[in-house]
Amino acid sequence: MMTRFVLAGHAPAMLLCASAMWSPASAQASAPAAAFVTAAVAAPVTAAAKASAATPAAASATPAAAPAACKGTIYMTFDTGSQSQAQLIADVLNKRHVKATFFLANEKTTRGDYSLDPSWAPYWKARVAEGHAFGTHTFDHVYWKKDLANGLIQVKPQFGKDGGKLASFTDKQFCEQLRRVDTRFQELTGRKLDPFWRAPGGYTSPRTLAAGSACGYQHAGWAPAGYSGDELPSDKYPNAMLLKKALANLRSGDIFIAHMGIWSRKDAWAPANLDALIAGLQDQGFCFATLRAHPAYAQKKGQP
Repeated sequence: MMTRFVLAGHAPAMLLCASAMWSPASAQASAPAAAFVTAAVAAPVTAAAKASAATPAAASATPAAAPAACKGTIYMTFDTGSQSQAQLIADVLNKRHVKATFFLANEKTTRGDYSLDPSWAPYWKARVAEGHAFGTHTFDHVYWKKDLANGLIQVKPQFGKDGGKLASFTDKQFCEQLRRVDTRFQELTGRKLDPFWRAPGGYTSPRTLAAGSACGYQHAGWAPAGYSGDELPSDKYPNAMLLKKALANLRSGDIFIAHMGIWSRKDAWAPANLDALIAGLQDQGFCFATLRAHPAYAQKKGQP
């Protein structure tokens, strides 16, 4: 059985791959469509063919005052992608005094390298020093396809030597994909990952969840209202619409997902929406925390 994983008790949000240069094959979700899709996404989601490699201007470096009191907590998370918005995201989080959780895969970037290459060490070291949390997103951005009758897991890595090809993994091989990110992150920063993982595209199964748990990582999805929509085509789902919906629907305890750059979206989400979203939520009285503080993951503070 396939699970389009969000949070326990929430319906899954339909979205494309993180930094989608190709789209995962469609699969029937095991729960109803998420509120974002039913309320704001009437048409099927398809990836735009043309990549966008625009580099955003840096956000203001002047820190804004943190809210004095909180009426609730939002958990901001970012998956790696084209990395075109990486510095802007870091600048906005610092400006707004927000700590977030990053899920890392070794993805091709608009700089021509990969997001876990040594060239990204200064970036990740700086985020560690700022107090953010970090989870694994599988090293090669591996999509689950189906659980096979022989006990193997059929997957399709997006990158690496088998990128774009179907493969059959044992539970151990799947675990290795999770742990390779941890190993590389330690090489780049000297720090282990937090014990969280997120499936590319959100596609999981009982077998992948069990494999992740067995090697020390708990899966972290997102709330239906927490889907940024940054993978959707910007002509149909403009940034202003996405921002309005997020500000209206996010509630305390929600996990929010965005990406560090999407190849297919013409008008990038983060330059238009990230600072405005955080400022708007702070004006509503919300504070922010990493998944280390989330009730569902707080018991997992120890690293694997």
